[in-house]
Amino acid sequence: MAYEAAATRYDDMIYRRVGRSGLKLPAISLGLWQNFGENAPLERGRAICRTAFDLGITHFDLANNYGPPPGTAEEAFGKILASDFRPYRDEMIVSTKAGYGMWPGPYGEWGSRKYLIASLDQSLKRMGLDYVDIFYSHRFDPETPLEETMGALDHIVRSGRALYVGISSYNSKRTREALAILKSLGTPCLIHQPSYSMINRWVEEDGLLDTLDELGVGSIAFSPLAQGMLTDKYLKGEVPEGSRGARKGPLKPTFLSEDNLARIRALNDVAAARGQTLAQMAIAWVLRGGRVTSALIGASRPEQVIDCVGALKNLAFSDAELKQIDTQAPDLNVNIWAASAERQGPSR
Repeated sequence: MAYEAAATRYDDMIYRRVGRSGLKLPAISLGLWQNFGENAPLERGRAICRTAFDLGITHFDLANNYGPPPGTAEEAFGKILASDFRPYRDEMIVSTKAGYGMWPGPYGEWGSRKYLIASLDQSLKRMGLDYVDIFYSHRFDPETPLEETMGALDHIVRSGRALYVGISSYNSKRTREALAILKSLGTPCLIHQPSYSMINRWVEEDGLLDTLDELGVGSIAFSPLAQGMLTDKYLKGEVPEGSRGARKGPLKPTFLSEDNLARIRALNDVAAARGQTLAQMAIAWVLRGGRVTSALIGASRPEQVIDCVGALKNLAFSDAELKQIDTQAPDLNVNIWAASAERQGPSR
């Protein structure tokens, strides 16, 4: 049966302006990092995307290396676009990125002009699109001059491959440098995508949110649920079959230590007292005060999208609640993307 979007899709979603731009993003965006590759049925991905769009989530975030294997998430999303969302393309924000390893040899990762432009051309083919709305430099490249990386982003906009550009996981110092270059080229940076959650607070120590506020750049926080740690999935101390914790991947077993789990259980008690699930409170916390434009979630089932959107019913925190959260949730050293921000990463 042909998909017809819900007529009520814009009724309850919150849309926030991205920095000082003319663009707005939904307060919750959907990322296709881990559950849209060959490891997941296409029909399940289609159901997740349909549910998201019906709830007002207009922003779908990808990267060239999403899958697994790399490229397959964009291929799957391209099929869903063609079968379901083609009539709604102008209501959607589609983003992708390049920076991590994508193909063999010296031109298949990092931040060179050759890699970024070639990668985006491949991404457009996989998704069946003429352009993406946002294209990101996925990580800072310490060996390529920022002028080259930012010059490639400028060219990508001027060539019509993307409407806007952004950066991901750059620290405050590198962000200032990158934005100054883009401004001089006449292509402003729209948005920054850092990891940020109650237990991954590097952006606060780094001052990144202050920098973005000062420069008028939007932000979209990825992994606000800390790869599922800030859900009810691991509260019993068990690792469910099929979860990220059960797969060999970025969620390290050491992250699920008894001390960390005790803290997460205490956070769950705070969430219950607020009438929220732990996931809902974690998303609301990232969005509190309006400093973060959008929270970028992942999902392996449509029900998880519904639960996450429920966070928007209560984004306010009392001082007492924030104090409780700060007590139980300092930075727990779970930022696996720390190297891109030139910071100390978690030990294995």
